Amino acid sequence: MPTVIKIENLYKEYRLGVVGHDTLYRDLQSWWAKIRGLEDPNSLIGYAKNVLIGENLLALNNINLEVKDGEVLGIIGRNGAGKSTLLKILSRVTAPTKGCIKVKGRVASLLEVSTGFHSELTGRENIYLNGAINGMNRKEVTRKLDEIVDFSGVENFLDTPVKRYSSGMHVRLGFSVAAHLEPEILVVDEVLAVGDADFQKKCLGKMDSVAKEGRTIIFVSHQMQAITNLCHRVVLMDQGEISHHGNTREMVSMYLNTSKSSENYVKLMERKDRKGIGQIRWIDTWIENVRHERIGVAISGEDFFITGIFEVLSVVASPKLTFAFALYNHKDEQLTDLTNKSINKYFSLDGKQKIQYKVSTRIKRAPLTNGLYTYNMMLRNNDDVQDYLMNCYSFQVEEGDYFGSGKTIQSGQGSVLFEQDWELESMEGKLK
Repeated sequence: MPTVIKIENLYKEYRLGVVGHDTLYRDLQSWWAKIRGLEDPNSLIGYAKNVLIGENLLALNNINLEVKDGEVLGIIGRNGAGKSTLLKILSRVTAPTKGCIKVKGRVASLLEVSTGFHSELTGRENIYLNGAINGMNRKEVTRKLDEIVDFSGVENFLDTPVKRYSSGMHVRLGFSVAAHLEPEILVVDEVLAVGDADFQKKCLGKMDSVAKEGRTIIFVSHQMQAITNLCHRVVLMDQGEISHHGNTREMVSMYLNTSKSSENYVKLMERKDRKGIGQIRWIDTWIENVRHERIGVAISGEDFFITGIFEVLSVVASPKLTFAFALYNHKDEQLTDLTNKSINKYFSLDGKQKIQYKVSTRIKRAPLTNGLYTYNMMLRNNDDVQDYLMNCYSFQVEEGDYFGSGKTIQSGQGSVLFEQDWELESMEGKLK
């Protein structure tokens, strides 16, 4: 396949603490605050105070990337990795400091709510304005108008100035315009962050149909389920650089493995707040994916393991071991107690060496909503508690398509998910 985007030795440098916020309005705000000795209203809270005036920030550092015709490329990474800056340069919203970008074809982009809209114009007028920006004449836009309006769901407000639109209406109309104006390249940045589940499903469906038509999509999102379902290849960015790129599942797994696990790691063997007899004790724990790789983030609807390592310190007669992981949500509410049947096995010392064992429990289809979870760990022999520790490990669960409906389950809807079947029956003539 031919290359439609080629990026060579791309750099983007910002000078912190001086005027330069991409818009004249923000530049004037910052300048007026500076001459009055006030804090810059456009500075990043908790960040700008820690850097010297005039210090340079390298937002993109030597980016080299090729995108093929018809490819769906995902870009992932932590906040501040440079994803949005790269997309702004591709969309010609901002210019690179150094480097070369070659683009073959028209680019339509949705970078954030209201991008490309004039607040005083109506929805209809903004559709034609965006069409003109994307190189389309009035007849071409008119031919697509009904599809755009129908998809966005704003037909009742089409002749209302967009400054009166909600953020959800803004992003629905913006995505609809970008997706329906037949660009060769569609650039989308976090469109799923705004809007309800039905709209998210429509967006993913539309991007999938655009991809099947052979057009190129560059998609930035923090929702790994959407990235996995849609993208052919993924680029992982970190601190302004492309750290890795390749197979979608491998890159998503790498991102999830590195994004949380390091901060959640706990050396259980050093804990002093344990309870129990202590002939057997926990020394380590983590969660892992189905390939038995350590992770710090699980995805709702996908299998993962809770794993613990324990060691036997002395001979244990007539062992009947029971392991338990008590799972809690972020409100410190216990959700369940994951407990095995007793294991009958002879555990003993091998000479003078401590013997270590690994035990895992597989959580099938992770029936948990988006949020932070922790678990306690207990190890019992017969009726005796050998070791008990609280708050052993914390991990994040990200939104996933648990019900296979094409919709992700968002936070704020409880913590636990249940498989369910619904029935609807008319009671006409059956009630007294």
